[in-house]
Amino acid sequence: MADTPQHRLFLLDGMALVYRAHFAFMVRPIVTSQGLNTSAVYGFANTLIELLKTEQPTHLAVVFDTSAPTARHVAFPAYKAQRESMPEDLSKALPYVKRLIEAFNISVLSMDGYEADDIIGTLARQAELQGDFVTYMVTPDKDFAQLVDARTFIYKPGRQGSDHEIIDVTKVKEQWLVADPRQVIDVLALWGDVSDNIPGVPGIGEKTAKALIQKFGTVENILQHLGELKGKQKENLEANQSQLALSKQLTTIDEQVPLSLDLESLRIHPYDPAAVQAMLIELEFNQLGRRLFGDDFKAGRGYRGEPTEATPAPEVVSIPLRPMSERPHEYSQTTLEGSLPKLAAITLDVDRFDARGARVRGVGMSWEAGKAVYIACEPTLPDVLRAWLEDAESSKIGHDLKGQLGVWLRHGLKPAGTWHDVQLAQSLAEPEQKTNLNYLAELHFGLTLSNPVSEANANDTLSLESDADSAARQERVMQQTDLCWQLHPRLLDRVNQSGQQRVYEEIELPLLPILAGMEHAGIKVDPAALAVLGEKLAVQIAALETSIQELAGQNFNLNSPKQLGQILFEQLRLVAKPKKTKTGQYVTNEEVLQELVTVHPIVAQLLEYREATKLKSTYVDALPQALNPQTGRVHTTYLQVSTATGRLSSNNPNLQNIPIRSEQGREIRRGFVAGQPDWVLVSADYSQIELRVMAALSGDPAMQEAFQAGLDIHSATAARVFGVMPAFVDADMRRTAKMVNFGIIYGISAFGLAQRLGQSRSECQRVIDEYFVQYPQIKAYMDQTIEQAKARGYVETLTGRRRYLRDIGSANATVRKAAERTAINTPIQGTAADMIKLAMIRTAKALRNSGLSARMLLQVHDELVFEAPASEVASLKALVTEAMQGALPLGVPIQVDFGAGYDWKTAHA
Repeated sequence: MADTPQHRLFLLDGMALVYRAHFAFMVRPIVTSQGLNTSAVYGFANTLIELLKTEQPTHLAVVFDTSAPTARHVAFPAYKAQRESMPEDLSKALPYVKRLIEAFNISVLSMDGYEADDIIGTLARQAELQGDFVTYMVTPDKDFAQLVDARTFIYKPGRQGSDHEIIDVTKVKEQWLVADPRQVIDVLALWGDVSDNIPGVPGIGEKTAKALIQKFGTVENILQHLGELKGKQKENLEANQSQLALSKQLTTIDEQVPLSLDLESLRIHPYDPAAVQAMLIELEFNQLGRRLFGDDFKAGRGYRGEPTEATPAPEVVSIPLRPMSERPHEYSQTTLEGSLPKLAAITLDVDRFDARGARVRGVGMSWEAGKAVYIACEPTLPDVLRAWLEDAESSKIGHDLKGQLGVWLRHGLKPAGTWHDVQLAQSLAEPEQKTNLNYLAELHFGLTLSNPVSEANANDTLSLESDADSAARQERVMQQTDLCWQLHPRLLDRVNQSGQQRVYEEIELPLLPILAGMEHAGIKVDPAALAVLGEKLAVQIAALETSIQELAGQNFNLNSPKQLGQILFEQLRLVAKPKKTKTGQYVTNEEVLQELVTVHPIVAQLLEYREATKLKSTYVDALPQALNPQTGRVHTTYLQVSTATGRLSSNNPNLQNIPIRSEQGREIRRGFVAGQPDWVLVSADYSQIELRVMAALSGDPAMQEAFQAGLDIHSATAARVFGVMPAFVDADMRRTAKMVNFGIIYGISAFGLAQRLGQSRSECQRVIDEYFVQYPQIKAYMDQTIEQAKARGYVETLTGRRRYLRDIGSANATVRKAAERTAINTPIQGTAADMIKLAMIRTAKALRNSGLSARMLLQVHDELVFEAPASEVASLKALVTEAMQGALPLGVPIQVDFGAGYDWKTAHA
């Protein structure tokens, strides 16, 4: 519909938008350098700026609720009473939201005794009376549908990059199955609202409520025609007439709020650029600042300033940044005559971000603050630099040194010495913050680098510039190097202050050259073996598609969530109340399908279809494309700073996610083969390492005894939990015990266990209760860990690696419980991650001293994969087993499963 009225009024449902923004970033919150969670402010600001830029409103206001009770609370004291406390992070962010709104010179409205819904409804109706207004209610709240008419619409902001939606009368009628938007009130009255604690009528859900209103028009008319209804539905309506009337009262938005303002006061006025910039600087919103003020905008990073004797730890302040080029410095080119110092920072200048294909144009070096040199490496690498890189007595400081090491290995060098990586140090000192050099320059020195690289490559020191201005490129390389030199002592001090020097010096730094070597070596992939599997999968996919459509009774797009939802929940009616997304679409993800796998045979086949299509597209078809044409091997990239627990991840390609639970998934491993004749792949895999870590950390005698005796831990647990002799443990008992053993680590509930096992919640609760009776020290460990986390604000692994838990004391139960689960899991998973890293370091050292030809190729979760001559397998097994078992003594036996074969599947069997 084209807007014909002269005025465009936008009314923002402030609290709903703020909550929505906060929880949209729950997994990866936006946190300032001072620790303020600004997710809500950022999300709200993004919506506001988008509206101002694209919708061009003439009038605008943001409306908030107050804490004062309303008429709804008087009529029904339990109204919204079940809602959890506002998360503390959100509570702290709210004043910043309102300050930002004020900086934009926008009206903020609220009124004791009335909710934001009522104020918005009243203003929308007042605007209609003016005749020349069209109103947009900016909200994700479904209740506003009752207000929609020819001049009033819902503007529903998009989620995660999706476009917004305008909901008009036609859409309300379609979505709610009503003849008039006012009937939404009646649907809600019947249906009730769990989030607002509106009771509705027992036994009547969304679908039934819509059908009743579609037939009878209003709840009053339903009550006048109860004789036309039958069974339980009729009984419930007869018995709950007063509750239904109350529900309708609660769901009706009040359009007669006594507001003492006129619409003209909501007219848009120019905002104060200085005030908005100051807010964006304080909140460290670089991206939003650039949208408003151009690419030259630079936000602050909570810069502390330079320490002095008077102020050794200056107060953190957010200030505008200044270019690093304006700081006193001495940068120059050099031909490198003479020797280099034993300790220096180094940065590479390469022509592309690909260690195997990068051309080294030069390097930056620094060994004094404010000073750096650029050394040209074309046409040849200077001998002095080569000697320094291969000198075992020299120490190198840098950022993403693993990436640099990969480039040197590709160019035939054998880098040696010790390594100091400011990226790794930052990731340990401040695990919630970014680690790219641009950010570190801003955070620690209040400076910005010249000619910044794109955000996509901002985590890497390697200079990706291919511009013709070599002087500007070289300037940046020297700035990076100078920055690394100055960052090193500052970040090392922070690592030491947090007690993580062992993690940094004994685990992460020694691992750098090992990972670089593994990436350089790569692993051979056999395209022919994958092609055979691909043909099998293609046949299976086609057969499953035919069978699924036959079960559905019609042809449809299996890859369309919308069409699939309609088949499962409208045609087959698998459940009475299917889950829906915020946009009203049925949820058909794997979690939902797993819950329905016993309800109808189509579900199991859908899961098979999804697995087969994913395997084919993600691995069978993609892996041959990832082959390096020069080596015929796949060279993954390992990431040391991407997980909070310390686990390694990999990409290009991601070899950590190759499925191993299904036979088809395991078949993918047949495509990974030994690279030379008479060589084999060798797999060394920690057995049940997280359970062994849990037994060690908790000190539970029963679990420790089971491992000491070499028992199958899942059968031993089943015997205890079900109270039977080990010989009488059947497959179902062991399966349940296995699920509990691993689920306890991740804080599994009776509900979660019931979903996974297809059993009743009461039975699963009984199993969990008995588990803690049999293993009381595990429960004590979990409780103690949570209490310590609340007292300290963090948990740590056996080696001292920390994970900070900002929400561990939250009054919001959902947020707090999630933090508690993280507190329990992190020491276990993190210790296991540290163990495999220490095992890699010990193994690499043992291999260097052994004279064996074998080499380590992959690390995947708790497994190491090697390539070795068949004649070396026995020696390699002894060497690796000793290294892995002695990596981190736990007080319980460490078992390493070992296998060898031409392909990875055979080796892992």
